[in-house]
Amino acid sequence: MALAIFDLDNTLIGNDSDFLWGEFLVANNYVDADQFAKQNAQFYQEYQQGCLDIMAYQRFALKPLSEHSLETLEQWHQQFMQQYIEPILLPKAQALVEQHRQQGDRLLIITATNTFITRPIGLRYGITELLGTEGEIKNGRYTGEVAGTPTFQEGKVTRLNQWLQQENETLEGSFFYSDSHNDLPLLEIVDQPVVVDGDDKLLKVAHEKQWKSISLR
Repeated sequence: MALAIFDLDNTLIGNDSDFLWGEFLVANNYVDADQFAKQNAQFYQEYQQGCLDIMAYQRFALKPLSEHSLETLEQWHQQFMQQYIEPILLPKAQALVEQHRQQGDRLLIITATNTFITRPIGLRYGITELLGTEGEIKNGRYTGEVAGTPTFQEGKVTRLNQWLQQENETLEGSFFYSDSHNDLPLLEIVDQPVVVDGDDKLLKVAHEKQWKSISLR
């Protein structure tokens, strides 16, 4: 049994769930539309450029969660899944997941996006194990702060190593599928790195290192 690790945004799904959640909040006037949309777009651009301040971004993303009950948030998320996520699920991604499942591999998603947004998407692909940025919860509500290490860039490696120790797992024979140069730290430590619809920076590195490159679109 090998570990098959998947990035989520623009890898297993055909867009960025974090960005789309922001679009959903704006479209439904759950946030100050003009200000939020502008900040959301700016952060997404910084992510693509590889210069994102992850803590600043996560506090921005978690703030709306802190302003509403978990029950309300769950209702919003069901609507979000139907309107924004179902249309960008990728049949080829589901087939890849099933291929690894049939091989007996252990399936794990590691995503920089917070677990409130991403865990239901992982379950939609039948993947129950997920490491994502955790929003702090106190007294049954999100506080707007990050709990622990965000799963971004080197943070993905940190959190994965903690998980490996906890689960008594190893990276022997492991796969990691990702689209983003932000995931280079993790791509470099698995046995079988696979670039999925990679960004330009990642494709350049993949060519130099002769990594496998595929499309799930």
